[in-house]
Amino acid sequence: MAKSNKDYFGLSYIVSLILTIIPITDWVCGFITRFQEGKIVAGIIRVIPIFGFIIWIADIVCMVLNGRILRLLNV
Repeated sequence: MAKSNKDYFGLSYIVSLILTIIPITDWVCGFITRFQEGKIVAGIIRVIPIFGFIIWIADIVCMVLNGRILRLLNV
């Protein structure tokens, strides 16, 4: 898969925003996206319920303001 500046598998901003607003799809797509980027720990943190909820809220804010999901751990 080619690298893209768009989140969630290279989908458009509107589709990514819709996927971000729905909690389950945000957690699953965020988990998969982070694993594809090679960020294993960041992917695992996204599926832990309390962290997943906090990151979900942050993802919505970041997607609206920046057009990208939250990149908490970039290691």
